Amino acid sequence: MKFVIRLVRLVFGLFLYALGIALTIQAHIGYAPWDIFHAGVAKLAGIQLGTASIAAGIVIVALTVLLGEKIGLGTILNMVLIGLFLNAILALDIIPLAFSVPAGIGMLVAGLFVIALASYFYIGSGFGAGPRDSLMIALRRLTKIPIGISRAVIEGTVLLAGWALGGLFGFGTVLSAIATGFCIELTFTLLRFDVTEVCHETLAETIQRFRK
Repeated sequence: MKFVIRLVRLVFGLFLYALGIALTIQAHIGYAPWDIFHAGVAKLAGIQLGTASIAAGIVIVALTVLLGEKIGLGTILNMVLIGLFLNAILALDIIPLAFSVPAGIGMLVAGLFVIALASYFYIGSGFGAGPRDSLMIALRRLTKIPIGISRAVIEGTVLLAGWALGGLFGFGTVLSAIATGFCIELTFTLLRFDVTEVCHETLAETIQRFRK
C-alpha cells in the first residue's frame, strides 16, 4: 500500500475514532474509562475534552518511550488528531445529546461500532499502535502479566482517577467495558481483518523513508 494512501487511511480512521467517542459522550449514560479520565482532567483544568485527551496522550507517549516501547507515526497522530477532531465535533454540536436512556444506549452502541470501524482503518494503515495501546503493550512486556489484565489495571486506574476528578460514571461505563471488545471482534470478522497480519512501521523507519 502506497504511503499516501496509508496516511489518508490513518487520518480517516482517527476522524472516525473521534466521531465514535463523541457519540458515546453525547449518549450521556456514562463515559468509557479513558473518557472519564479526560473529562475529569478537562473539568479540573478548565480545558476542552479533546485538549485533555491530547495532554494525557503526550504524558503517555513520553512514559511509553521511557519504558522502551517503539512508537510510530500513528502513535503521534493518534495523540494529536483524535483530540483536535473531538474538539471540533463537539464545538460544532452536530451530535445532539440523547433525550432518553434508550436513545443513549443506541447512541453508545453506535459509537462503539464506529470506534471499531475506526480501529480497522487506523490499525490497518500500519503506522503503529495508539498511545494507550502502546502503554498496555509496554506494561505487558515488563510485567509478563496477560494483556487483558494489563489493560484492566490501566483502565481501572484511570477510571477511578477520572471519577474522583468528576468524570461521568454510569451504566454506559459498564456497557462500554463489556461491549467494546465484542464490537471490535464482530467488525474485524465481518471485514475479514486480522490484526496479526499488519506489519507496523516505526517512527524511525518512517523518518528513514524520507532520507532516502
